[in-house]
Amino acid sequence: MLLLIGVGLLNKTNGQQRPHYTQYILNNYILNPAISGIENYVDVKLSVRNQWVGIPGAPTTFYATIHGPIGKSDFKTNPTSFAMKGENPRGKQYWEEYTASPPHHGIGFTMMNYRTGYINRFTAYGTYAYHQGIGARTTLAAGFGAGIAGTNTDRTKIELANPIDPAIGAGSSVVNSISPELNAGLWLYGADYFAGLSVHQIIPTKVELVDSAYYGSTLVPHLFATGGYRMFMTEDWTILPSVMMRYIQAMPLYVDFNVKAQYQDRFWLGGSYRLQEGFAFMAGMNISQTFNLSYSYDINNASYLLGPMQKGTHEIVLGFMLNNGYGDMCPRNVW
Repeated sequence: MLLLIGVGLLNKTNGQQRPHYTQYILNNYILNPAISGIENYVDVKLSVRNQWVGIPGAPTTFYATIHGPIGKSDFKTNPTSFAMKGENPRGKQYWEEYTASPPHHGIGFTMMNYRTGYINRFTAYGTYAYHQGIGARTTLAAGFGAGIAGTNTDRTKIELANPIDPAIGAGSSVVNSISPELNAGLWLYGADYFAGLSVHQIIPTKVELVDSAYYGSTLVPHLFATGGYRMFMTEDWTILPSVMMRYIQAMPLYVDFNVKAQYQDRFWLGGSYRLQEGFAFMAGMNISQTFNLSYSYDINNASYLLGPMQKGTHEIVLGFMLNNGYGDMCPRNVW
């Protein structure tokens, strides 16, 4: 089974090379460095994703992100608040009085580990962004990220009927490759909407997956475009539809449709549909002004070989808001 999964990846040498994130709508920073420092606090996210449960060697992903503002005039550093003022401080009036973010810088750091079968990818990079108001209620941010990506393949985890297979070579049991990681993005945001465009793996790089002349992989650019809108249904309930498109050379266009129904700043329910792949159900809760938790479960449409054998995908995201001087229960600009 490990060989089956690995060969599938090898055959898509210019295909999907970044992990899927069902809950990117909670942390678009993982896709777009322009979001660095967008809020009034330091934002920390930890996530674990267990894909295709029940299949040995199925993809698992872990990431940790942290980013915060520099020189943001409304960034407070007093001790974190634990009390909200009023029953719903984020009602319609709050958003009617929304103004563009003051000009400021943002920095951040991302670390990600993505393992599939005998192939493991590790990425670490820093980010920088600048936010500039272009209207009374609209801000444009531009940013980039730079770092390294490492690929590790372990031939000892491959089970073959014929131990002498030229497809995987006969040299070292472990093959390591290091490549540069460079990404960039733009993010336009206001009280009622957001729109973003970003690209990862800007520099195409050849990496060796096995010690063999037969197979390698070229890391190609991944282009992401996303947008969302906020609609008030009542004073307490908002509906937040969004869409994300992902383009990769020589691959079909990936499109995700998402919707969140949020009650005040306290909890939300949502769903996602990925064209030709399946559905996901999501739920989250803002436990305090410093901590939030969310969970998603993916159901694949079983249109490919592994579909009938797997038992869905689980993803958990933990969020921490440090130096949250305003006592916000949820993000103001990323929702």
